Amino acid sequence: MSSYAIISLGGKQYRVSEGERLLVDRLRVDEGSTLEPRVLLIGGSGAPDLSPSTTVTARVVGHELGEKIRIGKYRRRTGYKKHTGHRSKLTRIEIESIGAGKRAAKSAAKPKAEQAEKTAPPKAEVQEAAALPEGYASMTIAQLSEAAGGWSREQVEAALEHERSGKARKGALAALESALEEKS
Repeated sequence: MSSYAIISLGGKQYRVSEGERLLVDRLRVDEGSTLEPRVLLIGGSGAPDLSPSTTVTARVVGHELGEKIRIGKYRRRTGYKKHTGHRSKLTRIEIESIGAGKRAAKSAAKPKAEQAEKTAPPKAEVQEAAALPEGYASMTIAQLSEAAGGWSREQVEAALEHERSGKARKGALAALESALEEKS
């Protein structure tokens, strides 16, 4: 029994196996490039895996037009006739591999020190996270504005810096700035 996967592309699901070519709705990917669609299920060897950690690699073979669909409208006794047509824009892809394949090969090629650098957060982020109040990440803006009055000046400054570093929420910035003004 060969392995297969169910992938999701363009809001539709496809059952694919290695080496298979299929037509999907037009993808915004150049010809010859590879992509990794979302994997919903891996099966074929024993029980199906509903939460797979493996990847499916597909290569874009080309972009095509689908078959012409003719549409005719007619109303009797009025002489009204209208004909139009439609051709769907499609992309032909080929499934290259099902499994960890290329992603595992890429990560194995890098030295361990380089991989450790990517997984460990920078020291400044660790210090900033330590200064942030407990449960800050899950707070809503209303909860944040209420709780900011009870925080120390350092915690308010750390939270304000956290919001300004790219994760800015409009109401959070205003609430933290007003709490900082009250502290001074």
